[in-house]
Amino acid sequence: MTELGARLKEARLARGYSLDDLQNITKIQKRYLIGIEEGNYTIMPGSFYVRAFIKQYAEAVGLDADEVLTEYRKDIPEMQKEEVAQSFTQSPSRRNMKATSSNKMNEAMPKLIVALFAIVIIVVITTLYIQKTGSTPDGAEEEIEPIEYEQNPNSTPTKPVEGSEENTEADTEENTEPEEPVTEEPEAAQTISEGVVQGEDTTFEVSGTDSLNIRVEVAGDTWVGIRNENRQEQVNARVYKAGEVVEHDSTANGYARIRLGNSKVAKVYVNDVELAYAQDMVSQNVILKLVNEGQGE
Repeated sequence: MTELGARLKEARLARGYSLDDLQNITKIQKRYLIGIEEGNYTIMPGSFYVRAFIKQYAEAVGLDADEVLTEYRKDIPEMQKEEVAQSFTQSPSRRNMKATSSNKMNEAMPKLIVALFAIVIIVVITTLYIQKTGSTPDGAEEEIEPIEYEQNPNSTPTKPVEGSEENTEADTEENTEPEEPVTEEPEAAQTISEGVVQGEDTTFEVSGTDSLNIRVEVAGDTWVGIRNENRQEQVNARVYKAGEVVEHDSTANGYARIRLGNSKVAKVYVNDVELAYAQDMVSQNVILKLVNEGQGE
């Protein structure tokens, strides 16, 4: 294994990627990825592909591809003269194809103009015909006369009952009693302690609540796994893609260990409250402990 292969493999394992995961991300065949890590470039289709595959590998595991290619250029085979000559010989044919397509377009342009002109004439004639047939002749519209209603001479106007407003106001005053304000006791707010750092692990204590609902929102490719205190997997631990959400109710366990391969593209929520990372690390473990009232006093 070359120094370049060892560095790339170390970066891949740090993110929690398997070779199958890296194949899904880069779309490079698994046997080529193994060849890069082992320094076996003879299985590659050509030296040009070697550099391209190494660059994709480095970018997928979070390394600077240009820096890697420059630092380990002695481990990377140079492009053969035949490949460079082949790339130049292909260029004239492409120019010929472009010239041929442009000539065909110039020949077809007069026909297109005539067709468009004919379409415009048809549209104008159709519009004029619709306007002519849809017009209403003079005098066709009838005037709508207003409807007059006859009043019944025997009907008597209703008189307001004297004192009705006074009685209503009096009843309202008698029935209205001052209401005592209802004071609601404030609910205990959830509290998340400052993280205790130990290596890649950061431990947070969650108090003021009986729930430990965890949600991880993923904005890019990252490994996510959740275990209980006995290190048993609680969700499907794998590489999650952008837009996916990992959820688990760890209330019954009272404990959760969240493994993040790339914490830069993942947000952790505890009972719908976003957790602030205590460490600025790419790969890290977030440990949550549910603390009940009176515990630890």
